[in-house]
Amino acid sequence: MFKKVIIAEDLEDINLGIEQTLKSLDIVNFQHAKYCDDAFLKIRKAIQDNEPYDLLITDLSFKKDHREVNITCGDELVEKVRELQPNIKIIAYSVEDKNIRIKSLFDKADINGFVLKGRNSIEDLKKAINLIGTSDQKYISPEIASALQEKSNYEIDDLDIQILKQLSYGTPQDEIIQIFKEMGVKPNSKSTVEKKISKLKDFFKANNTTHLVSITKDMGII
Repeated sequence: MFKKVIIAEDLEDINLGIEQTLKSLDIVNFQHAKYCDDAFLKIRKAIQDNEPYDLLITDLSFKKDHREVNITCGDELVEKVRELQPNIKIIAYSVEDKNIRIKSLFDKADINGFVLKGRNSIEDLKKAINLIGTSDQKYISPEIASALQEKSNYEIDDLDIQILKQLSYGTPQDEIIQIFKEMGVKPNSKSTVEKKISKLKDFFKANNTTHLVSITKDMGII
């Protein structure tokens, strides 16, 4: 079982719930950070002191306030921590229910568990901590696990990512086509780009391209 835990969560009530869960599992050595930057610094210092954390529990969304931060969301924190301390166990604890974002956390950052905040979240968190603390298995809240197993009727590919990035730069569609032709990106026809953008808006339920960029940025896709 885990001996030293750090919690990255900006809401006090939720943080207290996590702390009570840890105490119920006889885990008493834990620290709390309301900002991702602070959590990362604590983890780095613990490594330098040769007293590393063995579990990170983090939210994905953090509210902005007066303080300027470098790490703005849990997704970024997870990736940076995984690079800094590859063997640490990580549980994402969030209301996020978008399959593509959750799948990205498992595929890119190799998180060990995802617990969906909700009615059964405390029990799910206990199960996740017990499972990943005593085995190499991964834990996913049942509601999310079933959704992740369902095959989507649209898969995001490299061309989609490149189009989304160009849209995020404010590049008009006609210029995107020209840029793709100059870069040798194919297919690069006007109809292909238009169809791609239309499918992406449908897939992410975006009202327009600005909304589409906002959604995909929030999800860490671009």
